[in-house]
Amino acid sequence: MQGKGLIRFFLGLMLIICIYQFFLYIPTNKVEKQAEEYATSIAQDAPDEEERRSLFSDARRAYLDSMSTEKIFGTKLIKEYTYNELKQQQLAFGLDLSGGMSVVLQVDIREFLYALSDENKDATFIQALDNAEAELKNSQSDFVTIFADEFQQIAEGKSLANIFNKNQALRQDINFDTPDGEVISLIRTKANETVQLTFQRLKERIDKLGVVQPNVSLDAARDLIIVELPGIDNPERARSFLQAAAKLEFWNVYRVNDAGIIPAFLAADSKLANLRAGEEVEEEAPVIESIDTIYAQSTDADGNITIDSTDITIDTLFAAEDPFASNGPLLSLLTLNGTGTTLNYALTVMGTSERNARGTISAMLEEPAVKALFPNDVIFRWSKDPVKDITTGDRTTTYELYAIKKERGKDGAPLEGDMVIDASAQPDPTTGQVQVSLKMDNKGAAIWGQMTSVAAADNNREIAILLDDEVVSAPRVINAILTGDSQITGDFTIQEGQDLASILQIGKLPAQTKIIQEKNVGPSLGAENIARSKWALIIGSGMVLLFMLLYYAGAGIVSIVALVLNIVFIFAALASYGTVLTLPGIAGIVLTIGMAVDANVIIFERIREELRSGKSTATAIADGFKFSYSAIIDANVTTIITALVLAKFGLGPIKGFAIVLIIGVLSSLFTAVLVGRMIFDWWTSKGRDVNFATSISRGALSKVNIDWIGKRKIAYVISGTIIAAGFVSFATRGFDFGVDFKGGYSYNVALSDDSSLERDDVYDILNETFAATTTVKEVENANTFDITTSYGVDIEADDVDDQVMQKLHEGFSTLLATELDYDDFKNPNGVGTHVESSYKIRPTIADDIRTSSYYAGTFALLLIFLYIFIRFNKWQYSLGAVAALAHDVLIVLSIFSIFKGLTSFSMEIDQNFIAAILTVIGYSINDTVVVFDRIREF
Repeated sequence: MQGKGLIRFFLGLMLIICIYQFFLYIPTNKVEKQAEEYATSIAQDAPDEEERRSLFSDARRAYLDSMSTEKIFGTKLIKEYTYNELKQQQLAFGLDLSGGMSVVLQVDIREFLYALSDENKDATFIQALDNAEAELKNSQSDFVTIFADEFQQIAEGKSLANIFNKNQALRQDINFDTPDGEVISLIRTKANETVQLTFQRLKERIDKLGVVQPNVSLDAARDLIIVELPGIDNPERARSFLQAAAKLEFWNVYRVNDAGIIPAFLAADSKLANLRAGEEVEEEAPVIESIDTIYAQSTDADGNITIDSTDITIDTLFAAEDPFASNGPLLSLLTLNGTGTTLNYALTVMGTSERNARGTISAMLEEPAVKALFPNDVIFRWSKDPVKDITTGDRTTTYELYAIKKERGKDGAPLEGDMVIDASAQPDPTTGQVQVSLKMDNKGAAIWGQMTSVAAADNNREIAILLDDEVVSAPRVINAILTGDSQITGDFTIQEGQDLASILQIGKLPAQTKIIQEKNVGPSLGAENIARSKWALIIGSGMVLLFMLLYYAGAGIVSIVALVLNIVFIFAALASYGTVLTLPGIAGIVLTIGMAVDANVIIFERIREELRSGKSTATAIADGFKFSYSAIIDANVTTIITALVLAKFGLGPIKGFAIVLIIGVLSSLFTAVLVGRMIFDWWTSKGRDVNFATSISRGALSKVNIDWIGKRKIAYVISGTIIAAGFVSFATRGFDFGVDFKGGYSYNVALSDDSSLERDDVYDILNETFAATTTVKEVENANTFDITTSYGVDIEADDVDDQVMQKLHEGFSTLLATELDYDDFKNPNGVGTHVESSYKIRPTIADDIRTSSYYAGTFALLLIFLYIFIRFNKWQYSLGAVAALAHDVLIVLSIFSIFKGLTSFSMEIDQNFIAAILTVIGYSINDTVVVFDRIREF
């Protein structure tokens, strides 16, 4: 064997790296043990289990956060490591093993292009954006490319230069004669820069979220950002952190007693009633351009409301006969402030509405005939948080509507958050209320001083503070603020205040993001997955090792040594690479063990063949390894090809599975072929013999002579029958597609120990509750159910996730004949009947995953065809191999379709299924390649 010294060098180096890698766990484990002891001491006196778990989780996280920048390992002479730095160099558990949250965020390039055009209202441009957004759901291309194609189809002579040269920043690069191709190239560059900057800003935000070992990656080709937050137990907080654009704005506002505001609402309600009834209104009400005159409403003989100039005051209006007695479309949803004789809210609040009615009200107020009734400088915005109940202090479902006042000739806010240079959160020493303190740059301080001076002089008028187009607070200005310092008070908790300060410090995102896939896993389910994975790894490895020992005797011991080294190298490499270990990743390790054993079996069987031909042990070992290299390399390369395809087209855990498989295959080649050979050479050089068989296995299978080809017709009948039945089933029964492929919501609901439900009862109630396609499956036992529903999958509302969760809560409350606490029910870390895990996937990415799956299967077969053709120089080998692979895939698909819904276990088609199919392709080609290699040898 050539290069023994080099192999020894690399083996020694890898062992040193592995020992060092595993040694890093000692200081971090010590800190984590201290964190658990501290959290236990904090939570031990909690009144109930739920409170204890909550306190424990918060205290542990706070302790680890406090230690994140503390140096806990190393020396000043070499390098000192903080806790966070050490954790980054260790193997992290994915959320399916540790619990937590993972999301796939899509950067909104549509809105970015709209902003880049300086909000150009050109109808062709808007239509092209809308068409591209619709096409994106069914395309693998990027948004800019799709937009360019759509614009060209409907441009009719218009040029993109005319669209984008209105932006001052682009005028130096775009003039009226710039070709569309150059414009597209420029905006694609700008879009890529924006996606990259958005990714970097999100990473900075997540660093401040206090999550240990978050995993954030960018899929630039599809403008997707994949985020995994192990251990996160507050999904709402994480969503806010990830999606908030942090667009901070300061606006002047209207008051409810300003001229014409309330009468305009009354006129709008009447106008909408007439429009809904199909009546034409001959004369539009006058547009109000100022607030210098007090306006009031009057009704003519035909019942039409008009706005008149009068000396009437708002108090007189409210004291008169109730003007709100008969409500139309608008006022049936919007309760105006001051209904009756007194103001129910602050002067800046126009009215209130239930959460689900906000979108409808906003749409009504945007109708041209309605907008004409209000001052032309007004825009309406809702409060960020719902109103609190005065008696209990709990949040209601009611939101406040504000009338924001634009400056003449300017669409944007007078002052924006990009002028904020510092932000911090702390309780007000007087009131105890949490406030976020802001410090502005010189330009911002000057604008802020002017705004507050005018507001203070105007009867201490309020200034509204908006975050992402929602009103956080609207404080009254008592005195002018000339220093550039300010505070935001919005009834925050200390955590919310600190989060807002962190977001404002980092700055607003260059582009909006929206969650198109989300998964939440409770820590108890993660711990259960870890326990099962350990047993799967131990039992699977143990059975393989026992077989090798019983079948190959002393040679089996060599394979065991190589296999143990292989597992050590895999875990160390994954930690060094920064891979997050997930359930599919563990499956990849188990499969890698099988691959390593395959290589040993090929080598050992060839050695036994050489021994039977009369060769000495040393010669048989040398020839056995030499004649096995080709088959082993071919078999492993084809597996790596399928893994590379998975890494290219997979997302999240599936990509992790592919990386584990690639690392595992490379490690297996090193340990099984090179290290194994080195051990044999060292052993035999001492004059010792090696047994390659026990008394049980000696001669086994060596004289087996089955006429497989002669029995091919039997195989044709069996395979043909299954595949034919499969095609019939494809057309009639289809597949049990998971939410990965069709979009929707999936929940694992665990019942409390004293509850019990039948699957059919759960199905009947939830199908009625959701009024949409719903499937219910029992998970392991009758106390846990997997619920999948398409309800809300096409709804674009911001609170659609909460709507679906409320429906699920409603269904289980009905089933259990008790009102379950909603917050406990949706908490993955909760007790009693609660949602252990949830999975949301929007149709956009579901279509992307489905298309990627087709591509993955096609490319895997094509690449294997090419590799076999290159290695064996005849297309007949490639065609035979691919035909065999297609046969194996069709058999699996047929069985999954035929037995859909007929088994006690899931036969769902999802991302994990695609990974399994590609693994079947990889394993199936292994045997084929070994046979082909032997044919070529003879």
